[in-house]
Amino acid sequence: MSSNFSRRRLLATGAGVALGSAATVAAQSPAGAAPATTSSRVREETRSLDELYQAALAEGGKFVLYQGGDVDSQAAAVRAAFSSRFPDIDLTVVVDYSKYHDVRVDNQLATGTLVPDVVQLQTLQDFTRWKREGRLLPYKPAGFSRVHKGFKDPDGAWTAMAVIAFSFMYDVQAAGAAAPTTPLELIDPRWKDAIASSYPHDDDAVLYLFSLYQRTYGWDWVAKFAAQQPRFARGSHTPGLAVNSKQKTIGVGTSGSAVSASTSVKWVAPVGHPFMAWGQRAAILKQAAHPTAGKLYLNWVLSEERQKASFNGWSVRTDVVPNPSLKPVWENPDAHVDGFPRFMEDRAAIERWKQTFALYFGEVKGDPSPGWPGLHPGR
Repeated sequence: MSSNFSRRRLLATGAGVALGSAATVAAQSPAGAAPATTSSRVREETRSLDELYQAALAEGGKFVLYQGGDVDSQAAAVRAAFSSRFPDIDLTVVVDYSKYHDVRVDNQLATGTLVPDVVQLQTLQDFTRWKREGRLLPYKPAGFSRVHKGFKDPDGAWTAMAVIAFSFMYDVQAAGAAAPTTPLELIDPRWKDAIASSYPHDDDAVLYLFSLYQRTYGWDWVAKFAAQQPRFARGSHTPGLAVNSKQKTIGVGTSGSAVSASTSVKWVAPVGHPFMAWGQRAAILKQAAHPTAGKLYLNWVLSEERQKASFNGWSVRTDVVPNPSLKPVWENPDAHVDGFPRFMEDRAAIERWKQTFALYFGEVKGDPSPGWPGLHPGR
């Protein structure tokens, strides 16, 4: 009997084990994993950042954040800004794909080896599940009442910290006057061999973006996009790398700013055509070793100062407008802000989308861009 099992079979087997384990965990809630506190019993934080800072130091002065992302350098700005504001906190930020961080946390909880204090991830469905399982510490940071209602749990189990949006971008000079203004134009024959894309079946946000393209333009569009011979890679940062380095003219399935000051690369938020945006959720784990440091972090990120520094011109707060030229993202129907959380909850449908796109684009290839952090990074 051959020992060369296919990767597809191994992944399918692993998924079955993971789903079975998750079901067991849900059915056997651990001691202390009670349902989240109701909204009326959790008050919004009134302490200042400096007061929380002193409390976090008294707690031990350590803080571990698991942040969803593509490469470790994406945490550089957070590390620098947080350490500058709170220099005596021993900060550890671990960047990995959210789909690995979430099961990593599940495994750590199951084995009594939890590392992070706060998780900040793209896998929105995990936060609703962890709330049901009693895994999250109900907490409302200062400014919680100003957060858009779709970007927070009413009981304070989780709060979105930032708006992230995915669409396509292009090299202004290389594209010239024929630059694409809508996703429909990406299948123009002139762009054959000129497109870089992240795999939609490797990243659920990119998957949702491509599902919007399919629903809007049909499977014929998907087939014609595949015929463009786009260069696929793991990591939603890779299309931007390809465009900025002049390797490709167009990048698809990547984040960007609708008000970027760059004159060389344009990220497109098309009018009347789909792109997607969501609120990146964060929560303090109930069993966190440093919950006060976690509270400090949530208050800092949600502060007006940090929200005004948004890289893409949007804030999760209704009273903060980083760029007056942009209306709030939740008022833009093209961004499909409400659709992504619903999409993420239907895991069976997501698997069907992934496997179907694999038929059009081929299976995902390559090592994960963050590397292999292992079971307990940051410990």
